[in-house]
Amino acid sequence: MAGSTPGKLKDALPFWISLVLIPLLVLAARNGGWALLLPPAAVWWLTSALDGVLGSNSENPDPNTPDRDLFWYRLITLIWLPVQIALLYGCLWYVTQSGALALWEKFGLMFGVGVVTGSVGIVYAHELMHQSTRLERWLADLLLATVLYSHFRTEHLLVHHPHVGTTRDAVTARYNEGFHRYFARVLHQVPRSAWAAEKAMLARRGLPATSLKNPFWRYFALQALALGAAWAVGGWAGIGFFVFQA
Repeated sequence: MAGSTPGKLKDALPFWISLVLIPLLVLAARNGGWALLLPPAAVWWLTSALDGVLGSNSENPDPNTPDRDLFWYRLITLIWLPVQIALLYGCLWYVTQSGALALWEKFGLMFGVGVVTGSVGIVYAHELMHQSTRLERWLADLLLATVLYSHFRTEHLLVHHPHVGTTRDAVTARYNEGFHRYFARVLHQVPRSAWAAEKAMLARRGLPATSLKNPFWRYFALQALALGAAWAVGGWAGIGFFVFQA
């Protein structure tokens, strides 16, 4: 069905379900134990269950929909950075400054935080990096810095899009490649692939890879800022838990 024009809050509400993770992480932090399963369960299983119950939406929104009618869809991506920062550093403070949780519960809570920052934060960052405004692209960079995955912007735009489905794309799974082998390969190939893409682009402009126009300088700075904030909140333990969730 073509020509459907989204614009009302009720149409965008399914995309706001990520806000449910805020009280779930608070419950997990306050209660520990089995409550620590709530955030990952909501991300991995609740959304899939709702898809199964509610069914697929067969409507195709009009690609010429004006930006004003996409306000409620865009707003959740715009506000997610402060939400994620509050959840991430709030939980970092809690696990490093509070004695309410056992050590294994602290790791369990930060695992749940990592599920949220990865499964939700990276998805929103992906949407933001494709937008035309500088604000949205900066929000993408800041979100990726909180999971130490800043190079994803370069890899996705310069490598994945032009080479998806080929061996030149590191995140395209190889034939019969199992998940664990795929995951280990991607961890080391993607940063190298992103660096090579930026280096080649700078070379075409007659610039060295160390040029300040290389966005990797920005990536390093933002990730250092994120790690510094973790240290300010919880010292070396804060950095350790930050890296664990990333």
